[in-house]
Amino acid sequence: MNYDLEMEKQIENLDKKKNKLLLHACCAPCSSAVLERISKYFDITILYYNPNITDEDEYQKRLHEIEHFVKTLNTKNIKVLRGRYNPKEFFDMAKGLEKEKERGKRCYKCYELRLKETAKVAEELNFDYFTTTLSISPYKNSTWLNEIGTKLDKEYTSTYLYADFKKKNGYKRSIELSKNFNLYRQDYCGCIYSKKERELIKLEHIS
Repeated sequence: MNYDLEMEKQIENLDKKKNKLLLHACCAPCSSAVLERISKYFDITILYYNPNITDEDEYQKRLHEIEHFVKTLNTKNIKVLRGRYNPKEFFDMAKGLEKEKERGKRCYKCYELRLKETAKVAEELNFDYFTTTLSISPYKNSTWLNEIGTKLDKEYTSTYLYADFKKKNGYKRSIELSKNFNLYRQDYCGCIYSKKERELIKLEHIS
C-alpha cells in the first residue's frame, strides 16, 4: 500500500473545520518537515512520549529542542504535550529482545509501545486523528508503523492518519530544515541498544 497516497486521500476528505491531530514525535528534526507538510490541515499537538531514550540528559535535550523549535515557529495551531518519562516501560517491553539488531523485533515492539500511548492519549483528549513522525526516517519501517496504526485505529476512537513522511523527499527536507533552524540532530534512535550498535559501527570504520 502507498501510505503517503492514503494520507493524501484522508486529507482530501477532511471536514472544512480544522481537525485536531495528536502527532507523536521523537525529536525536532523529524518533526520539522512533517509540520511543514501537514500543519495547514490540522490543529496539531505534538506528543513527546519516548521512554526508549534511556539517557535522561539526551531525553531532556531532545524535549527542550522540540519545544524551542515549536516556539520559534510562532504559530497558534502547534503545541507540545509532554508525555510521562519512564524508561522502565521500554526495558520491560525489550526483555528477551536485548540482542536484536536495530530494525528487528525490538524496534517493532517499540513502535507499538509509543503508538499505543499516542492512540490512548488521543482518545482521552478527544483528538480526531493520531499519527507519528517516525516514518520520515529511512531507518524506520513504514509498513510496520502503519500496520500498528491501523490496528490501533480499531481499538481507540481517534482515527489513524496513514503516513510515510519520507516520501516526496521528506527526509531530505528534514535535513535542510534542521540546518536552517540549527536543530540538534542525533545518529541513533535513543535506546541504549541502538547507541551501542552505532558505536560499534563507528569503531569498525575507524579500524
